[in-house]
Amino acid sequence: MAGYYLGVDIGHTKSHALITDAEGHVLGFGTGGNGTAEHSNYDRFGRVLHQIVSQAALSAGIREGQVDGAGFGIADYDWPSERAPHRDAIAKWLELQCPLGIANDAVPGLLAGSPRGWGVCVAAGTGVNCRGWDEQRREGRVTGFGLRFGEAAGASELVAEAIKAVALAWYRGGPPTALTSALVQYAGLSNVEELLEELSLSRRDIGAEAAPLVFEVAKQGDPVALDLVRWAGRELGKLALAVGRQLDFLDSTFDVVMAGSFFRGSPLVAETMQETVLARAPGARFYRLSAPPVIGSVLLGMEVAGLDSRAMAGAREALLSAEVSPKEMKTP
Repeated sequence: MAGYYLGVDIGHTKSHALITDAEGHVLGFGTGGNGTAEHSNYDRFGRVLHQIVSQAALSAGIREGQVDGAGFGIADYDWPSERAPHRDAIAKWLELQCPLGIANDAVPGLLAGSPRGWGVCVAAGTGVNCRGWDEQRREGRVTGFGLRFGEAAGASELVAEAIKAVALAWYRGGPPTALTSALVQYAGLSNVEELLEELSLSRRDIGAEAAPLVFEVAKQGDPVALDLVRWAGRELGKLALAVGRQLDFLDSTFDVVMAGSFFRGSPLVAETMQETVLARAPGARFYRLSAPPVIGSVLLGMEVAGLDSRAMAGAREALLSAEVSPKEMKTP
């Protein structure tokens, strides 16, 4: 079957472009850094986009204009008003002449992770997002803006709650916890009062990168850390239920995809999330996405190009069964 399809995954830390044929064979790959248009930085978005797609086209041995369908999963693409400037940047920096699918970066996770291509995707890494599609592509969503709007929990939110627990323990507003000594040692300081002083005066910041420490303290059996990990799982479950409720899924069978590095921190996260969802939606079926999300972006490109569901299912199976990492994709 002829055709070339482009998938792009634009993230805060890394960005990927992948070109395949209609059967899901990897032809070309490109990689770059943060490509988000956060704070309307569409020049950064465009430059990274040009870099990674040029790499992918060169390694595939094709011109951008030969692509038959392109899908874009973009971090920080959250509101309808952002569609036009993203499309303008794509048109400015790329030479595509094909249908485009542009979506929040949680959507490709759903396409890659759900065998049916619809349901709910909970994407948890540094932060958290949750999006869903029904069979007619009606969308359900949260804001994607974290604790400010009551949404948790990725690594940033977990660490913020851990610091809160340490402060509560210090002034005896909460139980003692091994997180205190762990975070003091992590910061290279002498005692908890020094830690809290540094944090409160913004002389030091402890963010998402400290999440593995919280998971390790929980693994050692600290009750406070264990409660925080369970809290994170419950919060993720609540997001899945909220989006499922928007799409009228809760009394039916639907897929829930768990995507992102946060789920690797502790099996308790996924276990608690699943318990939370199943208590209200017993028909939910769970899938853990370990493949690169850019695979879902390729599938989005195939969908907007009009490939039939059977062809897309075959391409998805081929891409997932290849079990290649982004690093390995560089040499098709």
